[in-house]
This record gives sequence, C-alpha cells and structure tokens, in this order.
Amino acid sequence: MTGRLHEAVSWPVRTARLTLRPAVADDLAATWEYRRLPEVSRWLARAPARSEEYGEHFLDPDTLARTVVVELQGAVIGDLMLRVEDAWAQAEVADRARGTQAELGWVLHPEHAGHGYATEAVRALIDLAFDDLGLRRVTAGCFAANEPSWRLMERVSMRRETVTVRESLHRSGEWLDGMGYALLADERRSTDAAGPAPGT
Repeated sequence: MTGRLHEAVSWPVRTARLTLRPAVADDLAATWEYRRLPEVSRWLARAPARSEEYGEHFLDPDTLARTVVVELQGAVIGDLMLRVEDAWAQAEVADRARGTQAELGWVLHPEHAGHGYATEAVRALIDLAFDDLGLRRVTAGCFAANEPSWRLMERVSMRRETVTVRESLHRSGEWLDGMGYALLADERRSTDAAGPAPGT
C-alpha cells in the first residue's frame, strides 16, 4: 500500500487558503523547524533530539509515501499523515478488509495556530481518504491531555470511540490517558448534507 496516497490523488490539492502536496526530501528542514519545538514534540510519537536522527525517519520511503505537507502562500506550515491500513476481520473475509481504512495524523507550526488552518487541512485530508482513495473509515488518536488535537477531531465531525485510562506511556515516564476517534464514509456524507456545525 506504500505510495497509494500519492498515486491516487491529483496533486496539488487546494483548499480556500492552503495547498496540500506530497512530501519530498527537500521538506526535511522545514518540517524539522516546527517538529523540534518542545510544545509540538511533547505530543508526537517520535521526537528525535537531533536533525540527523529526524532525517533518517523523515526520508524513509514509507514515511514520505504517507506524508502530505501543508503550504500557506508557498511556505510549509504543517504536515499530515494518511496511513492506509487493513481493518480487523475474521479469517474467512480478511481479503475484503485489506486497505479499507486509514489512520490520520497532523502537525501544525505553532506560529500558525488559531486561524483554522489545521481544521481546513484535515477536512481536505478526509476528503482525499473517502473520495480519492475510496476508504470506508478513518481513525485518529491522541493523548487525552492534548486537548487541541481531540477538539480538532470533533470539529471535523469525527466521533469519539474510546477513552483509555493510563494506557499510553509518555516519554516523561508518566502513563497517560488516551482518546480514539473515527469517521465512516457514510457518516461524512450525512454531516455534509446537514452542513457545517455553527462556529466551525
């Protein structure tokens, strides 16, 4: 499934204010600029201490294949992840569950927070998942203490499915609560028909 995202979409994707495009090796420095910030890295699954270590991960072909950068007037202000996955299935129907869902992720430079850019970008990513890739379900998760992230999931109409208690080990050594959200393609269609929620 590596490369499926980049091959199935007509790039670049433009929203009202942003441009989304596949990540390339030259995006290494721009993404490291904000991913290394303590207020960002504290919530990330991987927080390399050095740019060389970050580069090894970012330049991995599998990482590039699932990464989309977010540009504002030509400058990279964030990045998104869309990792296509198999849904759980019983053995007899496992072939029908292959590549039917995706995990989403996002990071935005703090200098650009508070303007709705992350919401705009993630809504576009969800559209790509359902309309371009034909997936049936998308998921996302975060530490419960990362309130901006789960509030974003709710703004884009994702449904809270799980709250786990001290289930995730943070690099600080503390076990933290987690949250899991999801959205089905047919749920997205029904929310689209109803129109955007007030204030979003």
